[in-house]
Amino acid sequence: MRLLLVEDDDRVAAALSAVLARHGFDVLHARGGDEAVRAVVVGDGPEFDCVLLDLGLPDQDGFEVCGRIRRRTAVPVIMVTARADVRSRIHGLNLGADDYVVKPYDTGELLARIHAVSRRPPLSPAAAAATGPTAPAQGAPALQEAGAAAGTALLLGRLSVDLPTRQVTVDGAAVALTRKEFDLLVLLAQHPGVVFRREQIISEVWRTAWEGTGRTLEVHVASLRAKLRTPAMIETVRGVGYRLVVPAG
Repeated sequence: MRLLLVEDDDRVAAALSAVLARHGFDVLHARGGDEAVRAVVVGDGPEFDCVLLDLGLPDQDGFEVCGRIRRRTAVPVIMVTARADVRSRIHGLNLGADDYVVKPYDTGELLARIHAVSRRPPLSPAAAAATGPTAPAQGAPALQEAGAAAGTALLLGRLSVDLPTRQVTVDGAAVALTRKEFDLLVLLAQHPGVVFRREQIISEVWRTAWEGTGRTLEVHVASLRAKLRTPAMIETVRGVGYRLVVPAG
């Protein structure tokens, strides 16, 4: 597996590269945003299976780098940063990052996240060029099959979810969702009122059983609530998970 590590601290990069190499990764180190973008979207070198992207880069902010990469390719991007606030997490995921890991992290956790995002089905070249928070994107296999079989929209009060086109509207206004936000919404919307355990959601949407993905789930739920402008629609069932509730009226 080829991996691009975008990190301006040479000591951190050397230590992490050594660990990744021991686990079978072929790592290329980029020290800045421009170098990373050239390696991913401009260069003629081999394609990457995943990008580990630090946000504190010397030439430009990592958020900008993520946006530039995502506009040109669907390569999985994991943001690896010391910025632990929820707003930064949500912003990174909205830009198209597949995951967000906060420093300091456990190496096993990072490896699990790399393998989880790398298991995502690849996009076609046309879809890859258009990928991003506003573009319809390929979802998890189970959700794609459900959408194809239904061939129609889910109408839930003010919310409409068109499965074939992966378009979402609230009161007729389009809502731009990331790939995982849409998959999460579809899972809940196909069975309104049913409580989904956190472990089940992680398995269905992220295609992994790894428990550490729970924090990512919380961030996606928070982002989805904000975008739908109806926070109460996605209800937290304490100690269990989440369910979608259709408001009366």
